[in-house]
Amino acid sequence: MESIAAPIRTLAVTRAAARFCAIRGWAPVEQVTLPDGRRADIVALLPNGDFAIIEIKSCARDFLCDGKWQDYRAWCDRLYFAVDLDFPQTLLPEEVGLVVAEDREAALIREAPEHRLASARRRALTQRVAMLAAGRLAALADPAGAAEMRAALRLE
Repeated sequence: MESIAAPIRTLAVTRAAARFCAIRGWAPVEQVTLPDGRRADIVALLPNGDFAIIEIKSCARDFLCDGKWQDYRAWCDRLYFAVDLDFPQTLLPEEVGLVVAEDREAALIREAPEHRLASARRRALTQRVAMLAAGRLAALADPAGAAEMRAALRLE
């Protein structure tokens, strides 16, 4: 990927990572607020009921300034970083999976080690992701209704 601004790079890597998930039969949901208040870039539900979190990194500074990524491990069975070809991969820890994006595609470079979620956390995360995804789908089907509901909730 040619050198591009961080927000554009982040969007490109996010889209490629979401396609990576979809091709594998995973159900990716972007920008998921976790029960501990952290927001994961992508939470993907795998066909076997496991969860993967994919943390998008646009550049070395983005990674070096972010110590919160370790907190995501408590909310998934597998944790990955997704970066583009220009990212210095040697900065990334070996104990996290690695997906590298180029243009619209992404490749698995390193599988993420498994660390099983506790059943109570799995249940809470399943419900949270389902509610978020269903709400977003409903808003796509009825944008005007979703806007009215948001306006009504602000008045309360």
